[in-house]
Amino acid sequence: MGRRLVPLTLDNLPDLPKRCRTCVFWELDPVSGQAAEKAGTPDLEKEAWISAVLLEWGSCGRVVYIDDVPVGFVLYAPPAYVPRSTAFPTSPVSPDAVQLMTAWVMPGYQGQGLGRVIVQTVAKDLLRRGFKAIEAFGDARWKEPACLLPADHLLAVGFKTVRPHPAYPRLRLELRTTLSWKEDVEMAIDRLLGAVQKEPVLRPL
Repeated sequence: MGRRLVPLTLDNLPDLPKRCRTCVFWELDPVSGQAAEKAGTPDLEKEAWISAVLLEWGSCGRVVYIDDVPVGFVLYAPPAYVPRSTAFPTSPVSPDAVQLMTAWVMPGYQGQGLGRVIVQTVAKDLLRRGFKAIEAFGDARWKEPACLLPADHLLAVGFKTVRPHPAYPRLRLELRTTLSWKEDVEMAIDRLLGAVQKEPVLRPL
């Protein structure tokens, strides 16, 4: 099973689910978002947002492919690019963090660890770019897929609550912790496999 996480661009934007391609919940403030919906142009606003962020800041998402089939995606950006983030009772996002806006995995591919892989890929990208953490507004009352991620899901992949709230807690993931844990595990596996390969059992002659 070939798995790839590819940077989001205008070229692969059509690989996102239609409702996500035309959703500007995070990308516009509530008033502008309603105006875009009324004008029937949320898809154009989404393209304009991605284009601007790519030009000014760089990669702001990943698309997940398994055997060349798009099965998920993630969107993230500094809070300055996410107007809706100021509307939450637990805002603002910390200045040393990037906001994890939203993520989605196709139902048939859930429960296979893709959520954790997505978070680790974002963490590697952001650590390389000098950020210390990822923060997200969780939905503590989550019932169905929406623009906000379920708080329980975020806690399950390593986030910690930094600003509690009965509906919209703000959660944070320290990047170094995430990656050092992953690298420690990978190093342990490498050592184990290396030991197995380097020390074959000697058969008596």
